[in-house]
Amino acid sequence: MARLWCLMSIITLLQASKFVISRREVTTPPLPILPLPSSSQLKWQERELIMFLHFGVNTFTDSEWGTGHENPAIFNPVGLDASQWVNVAAEAGFSLMILTAKHHDGFCLWPSKYTDHSVASSPWKNGRGDVVQELVIAARAHEGIDVGLYLSPWDRHDKRYGHDLQYNEYYLAQLQELLNKYGSVREIWFDGAKGSNVPNMSYYFSDWFSMVKELQTSINIFSDAGPDVRWVGNEMGFAGSTCWSTINRTSLSIGNGSIVDYLNTGDSKGTDWLPAECDVSIRKGWFWHKSESPKRLSVLLDIYYNSVGRNCVLLFNVPPNTTGLISENDVQRLKEFRGAIDTIFSTNLAQSCFVRASSQRGGKEGDFGPENVLDGDHLWTYWAPKDEESEDNWIEFKCIDKLRFNVIRIQEAIGLGQRIKQHEVYVDGRKVAKGTTVGHKRLHRLEKGVVKGQIVRIKILKSRAVPLISSIGLHYDPFWHPKET
Repeated sequence: MARLWCLMSIITLLQASKFVISRREVTTPPLPILPLPSSSQLKWQERELIMFLHFGVNTFTDSEWGTGHENPAIFNPVGLDASQWVNVAAEAGFSLMILTAKHHDGFCLWPSKYTDHSVASSPWKNGRGDVVQELVIAARAHEGIDVGLYLSPWDRHDKRYGHDLQYNEYYLAQLQELLNKYGSVREIWFDGAKGSNVPNMSYYFSDWFSMVKELQTSINIFSDAGPDVRWVGNEMGFAGSTCWSTINRTSLSIGNGSIVDYLNTGDSKGTDWLPAECDVSIRKGWFWHKSESPKRLSVLLDIYYNSVGRNCVLLFNVPPNTTGLISENDVQRLKEFRGAIDTIFSTNLAQSCFVRASSQRGGKEGDFGPENVLDGDHLWTYWAPKDEESEDNWIEFKCIDKLRFNVIRIQEAIGLGQRIKQHEVYVDGRKVAKGTTVGHKRLHRLEKGVVKGQIVRIKILKSRAVPLISSIGLHYDPFWHPKET
């Protein structure tokens, strides 16, 4: 009773004195700079690594491009295990797997009711097999793995090919089949490949894309012209040293080889958010060939630095063999690759340093301090300098002991737009790296090798608007061996 009386007395005193609890004024975030990514594009960018699976009759004929006249009886992957594919992908850090449901030869890896040129006419599982379904089931059983599909517009088997209306209706019917029957598809892959004998064949891409979005609203559509993801312009897995996620879609067309440079670099004045995807195979060819071996680890790391490290997502082809499994030498190379990436980036040496910046939005008590670049959130917490335009925006790490590193990682808060146009990196006052765009991730693997120093400063020299940096890392890559300085 005494405690209750005491509490009531305190409340009365507070009310009588008109006591007000003060709180600091919260600084609002800066305005975004358009265009912006959609939520599905943001999720796609965060994946960084996607697996491509080229598989079909070419696997059994030891060819890259089928003729369309292959006998379905040759397709018989007696040991096919899609769970093995999924496990290999997951262990290597891939979260999306895109399967060639139909390649240029026209053979379908699912029992399409619109053609007999499919697994239904093969001896595999007595004609009752379905590779697409096998992958979907395996992916569902493994949390964190999604499925994508490639349906080749070019079809060297179907007699309707070359007749615009009939073939486009056929293609659209198969598209509906795949997107209605197999659940959520996270990316669908289109190219503009055509047969040289019918160069004037028209593909109704606008109709196809509209149908795709109607059937699956969260899907990303890949093509030379998007609308969600663009081709990088080559099949080497290399983006431009300048690579904007923004571009003008009105300047793009599917199958136009004259725009590869524009695809490779994007456009700082682009009106559309259309990030680039880098496609490359782990082997020389896209389909499995007994005579081929996977590329060396050093080559795969070069590809990673020049794709993921240049604001792109890497689409990495790993073809199943005639048994229906990913070959053991490919599996081992992927394990080496994943191990190397983990070794390089698992430790951020900048975490041991003091961090400061040229300025801070809202002052030192605000939510946009330089410490945000070390908090592990790569999207929605970030360092933001004051709004005043300046060519002297910088962020600096000062360390008690000298650091030894050869990789610098910088990431922008792309949810509010891509901004940085030019930047430089200094170690103890000496310039060690320079670049243009940053985007989701920019990796500088230092050309002269390992540097040692106590003060690392990153200068933002030019930007489309006030720069927003979400994450910075200083890393050591033991697989990179130029001369040390």
